[in-house]
Amino acid sequence: MPSPQGGTAKEEQRPLAVNRRARHDYHIIETIEAGIALLGSEIKSVRAGKVNMGDAYAEVVNGEMWLSQMHISPYEQANRMNHDPLRRRKLLLHRRQILKIGQRAQEKGFTLIPLSLYMKGRHLKVELAVARGKRQHDRRDDLAKRDAEREMARARRGDKGE
Repeated sequence: MPSPQGGTAKEEQRPLAVNRRARHDYHIIETIEAGIALLGSEIKSVRAGKVNMGDAYAEVVNGEMWLSQMHISPYEQANRMNHDPLRRRKLLLHRRQILKIGQRAQEKGFTLIPLSLYMKGRHLKVELAVARGKRQHDRRDDLAKRDAEREMARARRGDKGE
């Protein structure tokens, strides 16, 4: 089904960048969608997939939500008008949302991390998560559980495996 902007609904939700380490290193408690204020050269680089969200985090400063340490590579055709790759970027949320999520993130052990960047219509959105860091044994448990599920699925299909 075509959208009003010309693309299909499936194309709109395709992630442009995903923070793969987030679900491995953190327990995701709550997620929220936020807009992000970018420069023209930044949006072109994001659409080209030149984003690294591995070390990125969000914080509340003076009642505003900011995304830090997200690396967006300079756009090659932008010449001298290019952007700083690691600059802080403002997240667009309602004040009540900022207060609610900010209070949650202030609790001991919680942090705000971006999970993915995607287009919604013609706007770029970031999926933010309130998360708590996993310990080493939590990661091992997750890996063991995933392996056990894979083995059970293989046994149901009747595969020999090796």
